[in-house]
Amino acid sequence: MKKDESQKPIMGFWATLPKPFFVSAPMADVTDVAFRQMIAKYSRHGEKGGLPAPSEARQAGGPDVFWTEFVSADGLCSAGREVLKRDLAFGKNEHPIVAQIFGSNPEHMKKAAVIIKELGFDGIDINMGCPDRSIEKQGAGSAHIKNPKLAQEIIRAVMDGAGNMPVSVKTRIGYNKENLEEWIGAILETKPAVITVHARTRKELSLVPARWDYVARAKKLAEGTGTLIIGNGDVKDLADASRKAKATGADGIMLGRAMFGTPWLFDRERTAPPTLAEKFEILIEHTHLFEELLGDTKNFAIMKKHYKAYVHGFDGAKELRVHLMDAKNADEVERIEREFLKTI
Repeated sequence: MKKDESQKPIMGFWATLPKPFFVSAPMADVTDVAFRQMIAKYSRHGEKGGLPAPSEARQAGGPDVFWTEFVSADGLCSAGREVLKRDLAFGKNEHPIVAQIFGSNPEHMKKAAVIIKELGFDGIDINMGCPDRSIEKQGAGSAHIKNPKLAQEIIRAVMDGAGNMPVSVKTRIGYNKENLEEWIGAILETKPAVITVHARTRKELSLVPARWDYVARAKKLAEGTGTLIIGNGDVKDLADASRKAKATGADGIMLGRAMFGTPWLFDRERTAPPTLAEKFEILIEHTHLFEELLGDTKNFAIMKKHYKAYVHGFDGAKELRVHLMDAKNADEVERIEREFLKTI
């Protein structure tokens, strides 16, 4: 069912956020419930602080919005949905939280939206930017950029399933080349609450610097529509995020790779990173939490990509990483870390 083109987007919690806001990116096999719980704890999510005007209402710690990993809408409509729902697990301390889905079947996307709403999420996001070939072969992710009409049908189907829950879209500036006005314009016609613009084409992957002038252009395209624009790509930290928001006028900034090995990233009042010993304790805690929450459904090897981010920049880091890559479980990781600590 096509939405009334004259109506404004359903905003939900998005309407309450201070601007610019800073959000965590959805990353496959990274932003699972274990990692998000570490971010919530070590970025002090939800805690208030003595922040100066005009940000009195802003929390001192944590991302303004959490995102899940993406989940297949087709999978959520299949007999294996209960296993997939584990990828949508979240803690009470993670609100507001948005579930991201992908797919190319409008009816499945609508049904997935209904499931996500029933699970208690605050919003739902549609992945229209993932360049992974296996996702594109399903007509999903970046493949939507080549088929704006289907993309619009997908968005409207999700909105029908979502009801009064806000719907957002994460995408890129084009497929083989930039076609921002046509592509973002097509999405804006559907009245989403938010569009996250990864400032690269699908062809560029992450091989070239993000082009933030396109985020500024997207913001101008969205003027008067009620849709918010989030910029994404090569954001180093919150200070960099603030600079990019000011330069582009973006309503919010999404941080992705900067979160690796730094669950304290969103603590707005932290003045120095943890000590090496503290980082090791955080790594050990993260590993045990992963095993506790996801050990029965996810391969332990997934956890090892985090070790590369946690363990660097000090004497012996390379050798320690080699040992950690051979670890089979959390207990082994803890033993290796504590033995190393004794040597420094």
